[in-house]
Amino acid sequence: MVSSLFTYFSLPNLSTIAEAPISPIHLYAAFAILLFTVMYYSLRCKCVYLVDFTCYLPPDSLRTPVSHFIEHLEISNAFNRESLDFQRKVSERSGISDEACAPTTIQAVPPDSSLTASREEIEEVLFTVVNDLLSKHNINPKSIDILVSNCSLFCPTPSITTMIINKFGFRSNIKSVSLSGMGCSAGILSISLAKDLLKVHKNSLALVLSMEAVTPNGYNGSTKSMLISNVIFRMGGAAILLSNRHQDKQKAKYKLQHLVRTHMGSDDQSYLSVIQQPDEDGNVGVSLSRALLHVAANALRINISQLGPRVLPYSEQFLYGWSVIRRKIWAMAEQKDVYVPNFKKVFKHFCIHAGGKAIIQAVEDNLRLQKEDGEASRMTLYRFGNTSSSSLWYELCYLEAKGKVRKGDRVWQIAFGSGFKANSAVWKCISKLDPKVRNAWSDRIHLYPVDIPDVL
Repeated sequence: MVSSLFTYFSLPNLSTIAEAPISPIHLYAAFAILLFTVMYYSLRCKCVYLVDFTCYLPPDSLRTPVSHFIEHLEISNAFNRESLDFQRKVSERSGISDEACAPTTIQAVPPDSSLTASREEIEEVLFTVVNDLLSKHNINPKSIDILVSNCSLFCPTPSITTMIINKFGFRSNIKSVSLSGMGCSAGILSISLAKDLLKVHKNSLALVLSMEAVTPNGYNGSTKSMLISNVIFRMGGAAILLSNRHQDKQKAKYKLQHLVRTHMGSDDQSYLSVIQQPDEDGNVGVSLSRALLHVAANALRINISQLGPRVLPYSEQFLYGWSVIRRKIWAMAEQKDVYVPNFKKVFKHFCIHAGGKAIIQAVEDNLRLQKEDGEASRMTLYRFGNTSSSSLWYELCYLEAKGKVRKGDRVWQIAFGSGFKANSAVWKCISKLDPKVRNAWSDRIHLYPVDIPDVL
Protein backbone atom coordinates (compact mmCIF):
# COMPACT_ATOMS: atom_id res chain seq x y z
CA MET A 1 0.00 0.00 0.00
CA VAL A 2 2.73 2.42 0.98
CA SER A 3 4.77 1.55 -2.07
CA SER A 4 1.79 2.05 -4.31
CA LEU A 5 1.16 5.51 -2.84
CA PHE A 6 4.83 6.37 -3.22
CA THR A 7 4.67 5.28 -6.81
CA TYR A 8 1.54 7.38 -7.38
CA PHE A 9 3.02 10.58 -5.94
CA SER A 10 6.58 10.13 -7.24
CA LEU A 11 7.99 12.43 -9.94
CA PRO A 12 7.64 11.27 -13.53
CA ASN A 13 10.61 9.94 -15.46
CA LEU A 14 12.42 12.92 -17.02
CA SER A 15 13.68 10.93 -19.93
CA THR A 16 10.12 9.96 -20.75
CA ILE A 17 9.07 13.61 -20.74
CA ALA A 18 11.97 14.63 -22.97
CA GLU A 19 11.02 11.99 -25.52
CA ALA A 20 7.29 12.83 -25.44
CA PRO A 21 5.98 14.96 -28.35
CA ILE A 22 5.06 18.60 -27.54
CA SER A 23 1.42 19.36 -28.13
CA PRO A 24 0.56 22.46 -30.26
CA ILE A 25 -1.76 23.51 -27.45
CA HIS A 26 1.22 23.68 -25.09
CA LEU A 27 3.14 25.78 -27.61
CA TYR A 28 0.24 28.21 -28.01
CA ALA A 29 -0.15 28.46 -24.24
CA ALA A 30 3.56 29.15 -23.72
CA PHE A 31 3.53 31.77 -26.47
CA ALA A 32 0.45 33.44 -24.97
CA ILE A 33 2.09 33.58 -21.54
CA LEU A 34 5.27 35.05 -23.03
CA LEU A 35 3.31 37.64 -25.02
CA PHE A 36 1.26 38.60 -21.99
CA THR A 37 4.43 39.05 -19.91
CA VAL A 38 6.06 41.26 -22.56
CA MET A 39 2.92 43.39 -22.95
CA TYR A 40 2.51 43.71 -19.20
CA TYR A 41 6.00 45.07 -18.66
CA SER A 42 5.87 47.27 -21.75
CA LEU A 43 2.59 48.83 -20.62
CA ARG A 44 4.07 49.59 -17.22
CA CYS A 45 5.63 52.67 -18.80
CA LYS A 46 8.25 54.43 -16.73
CA CYS A 47 8.89 57.08 -19.37
CA VAL A 48 7.90 60.74 -18.97
CA TYR A 49 6.58 62.24 -22.19
CA LEU A 50 6.22 65.90 -23.00
CA VAL A 51 2.92 65.89 -24.87
CA ASP A 52 2.95 69.62 -25.69
CA PHE A 53 3.57 73.06 -24.21
CA THR A 54 2.32 76.60 -24.71
CA CYS A 55 4.02 79.96 -24.09
CA TYR A 56 2.17 83.18 -23.33
CA LEU A 57 2.13 85.71 -26.16
CA PRO A 58 1.36 89.19 -24.76
CA PRO A 59 -0.74 91.52 -26.91
CA ASP A 60 1.09 94.34 -28.67
CA SER A 61 -0.67 96.80 -26.39
CA LEU A 62 1.63 95.64 -23.56
CA ARG A 63 4.86 96.37 -25.43
CA THR A 64 7.37 98.37 -23.41
CA PRO A 65 9.81 100.19 -25.70
CA VAL A 66 13.04 101.24 -24.03
CA SER A 67 12.22 104.93 -24.57
CA HIS A 68 8.82 104.38 -22.94
CA PHE A 69 10.46 102.54 -20.06
CA ILE A 70 12.95 105.35 -19.43
CA GLU A 71 10.25 108.01 -19.66
CA HIS A 72 8.13 106.08 -17.19
CA LEU A 73 11.02 105.93 -14.72
CA GLU A 74 11.58 109.67 -14.99
CA ILE A 75 7.97 110.73 -14.40
CA SER A 76 7.52 108.29 -11.52
CA ASN A 77 9.74 110.50 -9.28
CA ALA A 78 10.94 107.36 -7.52
CA PHE A 79 14.62 107.58 -8.55
CA ASN A 80 17.44 110.09 -8.34
CA ARG A 81 19.41 111.11 -11.43
CA GLU A 82 22.21 108.60 -10.86
CA SER A 83 19.75 105.71 -10.58
CA LEU A 84 17.90 106.86 -13.71
CA ASP A 85 21.12 107.07 -15.71
CA PHE A 86 22.21 103.64 -14.51
CA GLN A 87 18.91 102.00 -15.52
CA ARG A 88 19.02 103.73 -18.89
CA LYS A 89 22.53 102.42 -19.51
CA VAL A 90 21.60 98.88 -18.49
CA SER A 91 18.49 99.01 -20.72
CA GLU A 92 20.55 100.02 -23.74
CA ARG A 93 23.05 97.21 -23.15
CA SER A 94 20.60 94.51 -22.07
CA GLY A 95 19.95 92.98 -25.46
CA ILE A 96 16.19 93.42 -24.89
CA SER A 97 14.22 95.01 -27.72
CA ASP A 98 11.16 97.23 -27.84
CA GLU A 99 9.05 94.10 -28.39
CA ALA A 100 9.29 92.91 -24.78
CA CYS A 101 6.15 93.41 -22.71
CA ALA A 102 5.16 94.38 -19.19
CA PRO A 103 1.74 94.19 -17.48
CA THR A 104 -0.48 97.27 -17.43
CA THR A 105 0.00 97.51 -13.68
CA ILE A 106 3.70 98.26 -14.19
CA GLN A 107 3.03 100.75 -16.98
CA ALA A 108 0.62 102.74 -14.84
CA VAL A 109 1.75 105.98 -13.17
CA PRO A 110 2.38 105.33 -10.36
CA PRO A 111 2.81 101.54 -10.78
CA ASP A 112 0.23 99.38 -9.04
CA SER A 113 1.99 96.64 -7.06
CA SER A 114 -1.02 95.65 -4.95
CA LEU A 115 -2.08 92.08 -4.23
CA THR A 116 -5.08 92.48 -6.53
CA ALA A 117 -2.91 93.72 -9.40
CA SER A 118 -0.47 90.85 -8.87
CA ARG A 119 -3.30 88.32 -9.01
CA GLU A 120 -4.52 89.91 -12.23
CA GLU A 121 -1.12 89.36 -13.86
CA ILE A 122 -1.09 85.71 -12.74
CA GLU A 123 -4.59 85.20 -14.12
CA GLU A 124 -3.81 86.90 -17.42
CA VAL A 125 -0.74 84.76 -18.09
CA LEU A 126 -1.61 81.36 -16.63
CA PHE A 127 -5.32 81.30 -17.45
CA THR A 128 -4.40 82.05 -21.07
CA VAL A 129 -1.71 79.37 -21.48
CA VAL A 130 -3.69 76.68 -19.65
CA ASN A 131 -6.79 77.36 -21.73
CA ASP A 132 -4.77 77.32 -24.96
CA LEU A 133 -3.04 74.04 -24.10
CA LEU A 134 -6.15 72.18 -22.94
CA SER A 135 -8.23 73.46 -25.85
CA LYS A 136 -5.57 72.56 -28.41
CA HIS A 137 -5.65 68.90 -27.39
CA ASN A 138 -9.31 68.80 -26.32
CA ILE A 139 -8.35 67.76 -22.81
CA ASN A 140 -10.99 67.71 -20.08
CA PRO A 141 -9.60 69.58 -17.03
CA LYS A 142 -10.85 66.75 -14.83
CA SER A 143 -8.43 64.35 -16.55
CA ILE A 144 -5.43 66.22 -15.08
CA ASP A 145 -4.01 64.18 -12.20
CA ILE A 146 -1.04 66.34 -11.11
CA LEU A 147 -0.66 70.14 -11.08
CA VAL A 148 2.63 71.91 -10.30
CA SER A 149 3.19 75.67 -10.50
CA ASN A 150 6.22 77.83 -9.83
CA CYS A 151 6.41 81.57 -9.23
CA SER A 152 9.40 82.63 -7.21
CA LEU A 153 8.57 86.02 -5.68
CA PHE A 154 4.78 85.97 -5.46
CA CYS A 155 3.11 83.42 -3.19
CA PRO A 156 -0.57 84.31 -2.58
CA THR A 157 -3.15 82.60 -0.41
CA PRO A 158 -4.99 80.66 -1.79
CA SER A 159 -2.08 79.37 -3.85
CA ILE A 160 -1.54 79.76 -7.57
CA THR A 161 -2.48 76.13 -8.22
CA THR A 162 -5.71 76.72 -6.31
CA MET A 163 -6.46 79.68 -8.59
CA ILE A 164 -6.08 77.35 -11.58
CA ILE A 165 -8.16 74.59 -9.97
CA ASN A 166 -10.95 77.08 -9.20
CA LYS A 167 -10.91 78.56 -12.71
CA PHE A 168 -10.92 75.31 -14.70
CA GLY A 169 -12.74 72.98 -12.30
CA PHE A 170 -10.07 70.33 -11.72
CA ARG A 171 -10.89 67.24 -9.66
CA SER A 172 -10.97 67.41 -5.87
CA ASN A 173 -8.34 64.64 -5.57
CA ILE A 174 -5.78 66.28 -7.83
CA LYS A 175 -2.18 66.32 -6.52
CA SER A 176 -1.25 70.01 -6.55
CA VAL A 177 1.93 71.81 -5.45
CA SER A 178 2.88 75.51 -5.65
CA LEU A 179 6.60 76.25 -5.57
CA SER A 180 7.97 79.64 -4.51
CA GLY A 181 11.39 81.15 -3.85
CA MET A 182 13.11 78.80 -6.30
CA GLY A 183 14.38 81.47 -8.71
CA CYS A 184 14.74 81.33 -12.47
CA SER A 185 15.66 77.62 -12.42
CA ALA A 186 12.26 76.69 -11.00
CA GLY A 187 10.96 75.58 -14.40
CA ILE A 188 13.26 72.55 -14.41
CA LEU A 189 12.61 71.98 -10.69
CA SER A 190 8.89 71.78 -11.44
CA ILE A 191 9.55 69.26 -14.19
CA SER A 192 11.66 67.27 -11.71
CA LEU A 193 8.87 67.25 -9.14
CA ALA A 194 6.27 66.27 -11.74
CA LYS A 195 8.55 63.49 -12.96
CA ASP A 196 8.89 62.09 -9.43
CA LEU A 197 5.12 62.23 -8.91
CA LEU A 198 4.55 60.45 -12.23
CA LYS A 199 6.84 57.66 -11.04
CA VAL A 200 4.50 57.04 -8.13
CA HIS A 201 1.16 57.68 -9.84
CA LYS A 202 0.88 55.50 -12.93
CA ASN A 203 -1.22 56.28 -15.99
CA SER A 204 -1.40 60.00 -15.12
CA LEU A 205 -1.31 63.45 -16.73
CA ALA A 206 0.71 66.27 -15.14
CA LEU A 207 0.34 69.97 -15.89
CA VAL A 208 3.32 72.21 -15.07
CA LEU A 209 3.02 76.02 -14.99
CA SER A 210 6.05 78.34 -14.97
CA MET A 211 6.15 82.12 -14.66
CA GLU A 212 7.36 85.06 -12.60
CA ALA A 213 5.12 87.91 -11.45
CA VAL A 214 6.59 91.27 -12.44
CA THR A 215 3.88 93.40 -10.83
CA PRO A 216 4.79 93.15 -7.11
CA ASN A 217 8.56 93.15 -7.52
CA GLY A 218 9.61 96.60 -8.65
CA TYR A 219 12.46 98.24 -6.73
CA ASN A 220 12.35 101.95 -5.88
CA GLY A 221 15.70 102.43 -4.16
CA SER A 222 19.13 103.48 -5.40
CA THR A 223 21.29 100.37 -4.87
CA LYS A 224 22.65 99.47 -8.32
CA SER A 225 22.75 95.72 -7.76
CA MET A 226 18.99 95.84 -7.13
CA LEU A 227 18.11 98.20 -9.97
CA ILE A 228 19.16 95.65 -12.61
CA SER A 229 16.09 93.48 -12.00
CA ASN A 230 13.85 96.47 -12.84
CA VAL A 231 15.33 96.49 -16.33
CA ILE A 232 15.71 92.86 -17.44
CA PHE A 233 12.53 91.11 -16.27
CA ARG A 234 9.45 91.03 -18.48
CA MET A 235 6.03 89.40 -18.68
CA GLY A 236 5.74 85.74 -19.71
CA GLY A 237 4.80 82.22 -18.74
CA ALA A 238 4.40 78.66 -19.99
CA ALA A 239 2.20 75.59 -19.53
CA ILE A 240 3.69 72.12 -20.07
CA LEU A 241 1.72 68.88 -20.31
CA LEU A 242 3.55 65.72 -19.20
CA SER A 243 2.34 62.13 -19.25
CA ASN A 244 3.42 58.61 -18.34
CA ARG A 245 0.50 57.01 -20.18
CA HIS A 246 1.48 54.54 -22.87
CA GLN A 247 -1.22 55.84 -25.25
CA ASP A 248 0.30 59.35 -25.20
CA LYS A 249 3.61 58.17 -26.66
CA GLN A 250 2.32 58.43 -30.22
CA LYS A 251 1.25 62.08 -29.92
CA ALA A 252 3.97 63.34 -27.55
CA LYS A 253 6.67 65.68 -28.83
CA TYR A 254 9.53 64.72 -26.54
CA LYS A 255 10.68 62.13 -24.04
CA LEU A 256 12.55 63.14 -20.89
CA GLN A 257 15.90 61.34 -20.85
CA HIS A 258 17.89 62.99 -18.07
CA LEU A 259 17.39 65.59 -15.36
CA VAL A 260 20.28 66.73 -13.19
CA ARG A 261 19.98 69.25 -10.34
CA THR A 262 22.86 71.08 -8.66
CA HIS A 263 22.41 73.17 -5.51
CA MET A 264 25.28 75.33 -4.19
CA GLY A 265 23.41 76.79 -1.22
CA SER A 266 26.01 75.59 1.30
CA ASP A 267 28.50 78.06 -0.18
CA ASP A 268 28.04 81.64 1.13
CA GLN A 269 29.12 83.33 -2.09
CA SER A 270 26.63 81.26 -4.08
CA TYR A 271 23.88 81.80 -1.53
CA LEU A 272 24.30 85.59 -1.61
CA SER A 273 24.74 85.92 -5.39
CA VAL A 274 20.99 86.40 -5.98
CA ILE A 275 19.04 87.39 -2.89
CA GLN A 276 15.91 89.36 -2.05
CA GLN A 277 16.56 91.78 0.80
CA PRO A 278 15.97 95.38 1.94
CA ASP A 279 18.49 98.09 1.14
CA GLU A 280 19.75 100.66 3.66
CA ASP A 281 16.53 102.63 3.34
CA GLY A 282 14.26 99.62 3.77
CA ASN A 283 13.32 99.25 0.08
CA VAL A 284 13.03 95.57 -0.82
CA GLY A 285 14.62 94.31 -4.01
CA VAL A 286 16.52 91.43 -5.59
CA SER A 287 20.27 91.96 -5.42
CA LEU A 288 22.49 90.50 -8.17
CA SER A 289 26.10 90.33 -7.01
CA ARG A 290 29.21 90.92 -9.12
CA ALA A 291 30.22 87.32 -8.45
CA LEU A 292 27.14 85.99 -10.26
CA LEU A 293 28.94 84.88 -13.43
CA HIS A 294 31.67 83.14 -11.43
CA VAL A 295 29.08 81.40 -9.26
CA ALA A 296 27.06 80.32 -12.31
CA ALA A 297 30.17 78.93 -14.03
CA ASN A 298 31.10 76.92 -10.94
CA ALA A 299 27.57 75.52 -10.55
CA LEU A 300 27.45 74.64 -14.24
CA ARG A 301 30.79 72.83 -14.00
CA ILE A 302 29.51 70.63 -11.16
CA ASN A 303 26.23 70.02 -12.97
CA ILE A 304 28.09 68.97 -16.12
CA SER A 305 30.33 66.61 -14.15
CA GLN A 306 27.17 64.72 -13.17
CA LEU A 307 25.43 64.93 -16.54
CA GLY A 308 28.48 64.17 -18.69
CA PRO A 309 28.90 60.47 -17.80
CA ARG A 310 25.23 59.88 -18.63
CA VAL A 311 25.32 61.36 -22.12
CA LEU A 312 28.87 61.69 -23.46
CA PRO A 313 30.47 58.98 -25.62
CA TYR A 314 33.37 57.09 -24.02
CA SER A 315 35.88 58.85 -26.27
CA GLU A 316 34.94 62.27 -24.88
CA GLN A 317 34.90 60.96 -21.32
CA PHE A 318 38.37 59.49 -21.80
CA LEU A 319 39.80 62.76 -23.15
CA TYR A 320 38.32 64.68 -20.25
CA GLY A 321 39.51 62.19 -17.63
CA TRP A 322 43.01 62.04 -19.09
CA SER A 323 43.29 65.84 -19.08
CA VAL A 324 42.32 65.93 -15.39
CA ILE A 325 44.89 63.27 -14.50
CA ARG A 326 47.56 64.97 -16.57
CA ARG A 327 46.87 68.30 -14.90
CA LYS A 328 47.24 66.80 -11.44
CA ILE A 329 50.43 64.91 -12.24
CA TRP A 330 52.26 67.46 -14.36
CA ALA A 331 52.11 71.11 -13.36
CA MET A 332 53.09 72.36 -16.79
CA ALA A 333 51.72 75.62 -18.15
CA GLU A 334 50.69 74.17 -21.51
CA GLN A 335 48.79 71.40 -19.73
CA LYS A 336 46.94 73.65 -17.34
CA ASP A 337 43.55 73.66 -19.08
CA VAL A 338 41.19 70.74 -18.61
CA TYR A 339 39.71 69.33 -21.82
CA VAL A 340 36.16 70.56 -22.49
CA PRO A 341 34.04 67.72 -23.93
CA ASN A 342 32.36 68.34 -27.27
CA PHE A 343 28.72 68.32 -26.26
CA LYS A 344 27.66 68.97 -29.85
CA LYS A 345 28.36 65.30 -30.47
CA VAL A 346 25.43 64.58 -28.15
CA PHE A 347 23.06 67.52 -28.38
CA LYS A 348 21.65 69.11 -31.51
CA HIS A 349 20.09 72.08 -29.72
CA PHE A 350 20.89 74.16 -26.63
CA CYS A 351 18.38 76.19 -24.59
CA ILE A 352 20.35 78.42 -22.21
CA HIS A 353 18.39 80.43 -19.66
CA ALA A 354 17.89 83.90 -21.11
CA GLY A 355 18.95 85.65 -17.91
CA GLY A 356 21.06 88.21 -19.75
CA LYS A 357 23.61 88.60 -22.52
CA ALA A 358 26.50 87.92 -20.16
CA ILE A 359 24.98 84.65 -18.90
CA ILE A 360 24.40 83.33 -22.42
CA GLN A 361 27.91 84.33 -23.53
CA ALA A 362 29.50 82.77 -20.44
CA VAL A 363 27.80 79.41 -21.04
CA GLU A 364 28.83 79.45 -24.70
CA ASP A 365 32.42 80.15 -23.71
CA ASN A 366 32.51 77.49 -21.01
CA LEU A 367 31.05 74.81 -23.29
CA ARG A 368 33.01 75.94 -26.38
CA LEU A 369 29.80 76.53 -28.31
CA GLN A 370 29.35 78.61 -31.44
CA LYS A 371 27.24 81.75 -31.57
CA GLU A 372 24.51 79.97 -33.55
CA ASP A 373 24.14 77.47 -30.70
CA GLY A 374 22.89 80.30 -28.47
CA GLU A 375 20.63 81.81 -31.12
CA ALA A 376 17.37 80.69 -29.52
CA SER A 377 18.46 82.13 -26.16
CA ARG A 378 19.55 85.48 -27.59
CA MET A 379 16.41 85.87 -29.67
CA THR A 380 14.22 85.01 -26.68
CA LEU A 381 15.99 87.63 -24.56
CA TYR A 382 15.67 90.12 -27.41
CA ARG A 383 11.96 89.70 -28.04
CA PHE A 384 10.53 88.66 -24.67
CA GLY A 385 13.18 89.78 -22.15
CA ASN A 386 14.06 87.68 -19.10
CA THR A 387 10.84 85.79 -18.35
CA SER A 388 12.56 83.85 -15.55
CA SER A 389 11.64 80.16 -15.31
CA SER A 390 9.64 80.14 -18.55
CA SER A 391 12.48 81.40 -20.78
CA LEU A 392 13.63 77.87 -21.67
CA TRP A 393 10.22 77.12 -23.18
CA TYR A 394 10.23 80.27 -25.30
CA GLU A 395 13.58 79.10 -26.63
CA LEU A 396 12.24 75.65 -27.51
CA CYS A 397 9.27 77.40 -29.14
CA TYR A 398 11.72 79.37 -31.26
CA LEU A 399 13.55 76.23 -32.40
CA GLU A 400 10.26 74.56 -33.32
CA ALA A 401 8.96 77.59 -35.21
CA LYS A 402 12.22 77.70 -37.17
CA GLY A 403 11.77 74.04 -38.10
CA LYS A 404 15.11 73.14 -36.56
CA VAL A 405 13.99 70.32 -34.28
CA ARG A 406 13.85 66.97 -36.06
CA LYS A 407 12.79 63.55 -34.85
CA GLY A 408 15.67 61.97 -32.95
CA ASP A 409 17.30 65.29 -31.98
CA ARG A 410 18.28 65.83 -28.36
CA VAL A 411 17.77 69.18 -26.65
CA TRP A 412 19.70 70.36 -23.59
CA GLN A 413 17.92 72.88 -21.36
CA ILE A 414 20.24 74.71 -18.96
CA ALA A 415 18.67 76.74 -16.14
CA PHE A 416 20.18 78.95 -13.45
CA GLY A 417 18.55 80.36 -10.35
CA SER A 418 18.98 81.83 -6.90
CA GLY A 419 20.36 79.55 -4.24
CA PHE A 420 22.56 79.17 -6.32
CA LYS A 421 21.20 76.43 -8.58
CA ALA A 422 22.12 75.00 -11.97
CA ASN A 423 19.72 72.46 -13.48
CA SER A 424 19.78 70.47 -16.70
CA ALA A 425 17.04 68.65 -18.58
CA VAL A 426 17.65 66.51 -21.65
CA TRP A 427 14.76 65.87 -24.04
CA LYS A 428 14.67 63.62 -27.09
CA CYS A 429 12.31 64.55 -29.91
CA ILE A 430 10.17 61.48 -30.68
CA SER A 431 7.78 62.96 -33.26
CA LYS A 432 7.92 64.77 -36.56
CA LEU A 433 7.21 68.40 -35.65
CA ASP A 434 5.37 70.72 -38.01
CA PRO A 435 6.87 74.24 -37.87
CA LYS A 436 3.60 75.63 -39.23
CA VAL A 437 1.77 74.80 -35.99
CA ARG A 438 1.25 78.14 -34.32
CA ASN A 439 3.10 79.08 -31.16
CA ALA A 440 4.34 82.25 -29.44
CA TRP A 441 6.85 82.90 -32.27
CA SER A 442 4.75 82.14 -35.32
CA ASP A 443 3.60 85.70 -36.00
CA ARG A 444 7.15 87.06 -36.46
CA ILE A 445 9.48 84.09 -36.82
CA HIS A 446 10.31 85.16 -40.39
CA LEU A 447 11.97 88.29 -38.97
CA TYR A 448 14.46 86.29 -36.88
CA PRO A 449 17.31 85.96 -36.18
CA VAL A 450 18.20 89.65 -35.95
CA ASP A 451 21.57 91.28 -35.45
CA ILE A 452 21.85 92.58 -31.92
CA PRO A 453 24.36 95.45 -31.74
CA ASP A 454 26.94 95.34 -28.99
CA VAL A 455 26.52 98.61 -27.12
CA LEU A 456 29.67 99.57 -25.23
